[in-house]
Amino acid sequence: MSFESMLRGLNDAKIEFVVIGGLAAVVHGAPFVTNDLDVCYRNSAENIDRLARRLREWSAYPRGWEPGLPFELDSRTFRTMPLLTLQTSEGNLDLLDRVVGLDGYEMAYEHSVEIEALGVSFRALALGALIRAKEATGRAKDLGQLPTLRALLALKEGS
Repeated sequence: MSFESMLRGLNDAKIEFVVIGGLAAVVHGAPFVTNDLDVCYRNSAENIDRLARRLREWSAYPRGWEPGLPFELDSRTFRTMPLLTLQTSEGNLDLLDRVVGLDGYEMAYEHSVEIEALGVSFRALALGALIRAKEATGRAKDLGQLPTLRALLALKEGS
């Protein structure tokens, strides 16, 4: 898995996205380990076309599905499956058209910051927005990360 190649591939395809999951926490200094890239994508026809094209190039297939089941990556897939958890030739990728607690892509973008990491520029949720999103999910995994994220936020606000 290469976050660098995934981020570079999304950028090269001119896909509009915001990193929202574990990698967003890591770029803010969290000591978490993540094995997938979570992104919120702009839900426009043009962006979805670019995204579907890139995903086909990466041989994307739903994680957890039995191999060989029919799966077509097109605009209909994105309309009917707003959360896609995919395995690709580049690594695991989770795609969401909205972020719990922040609504859609536009709000995620508004509450994101430009990051330069891994030799790539990309947008990631700002730390405060990431905390709100993790609070809103209510998942044990996300709730368990909150003390670390809040401590990082307090450090950043104190400096």
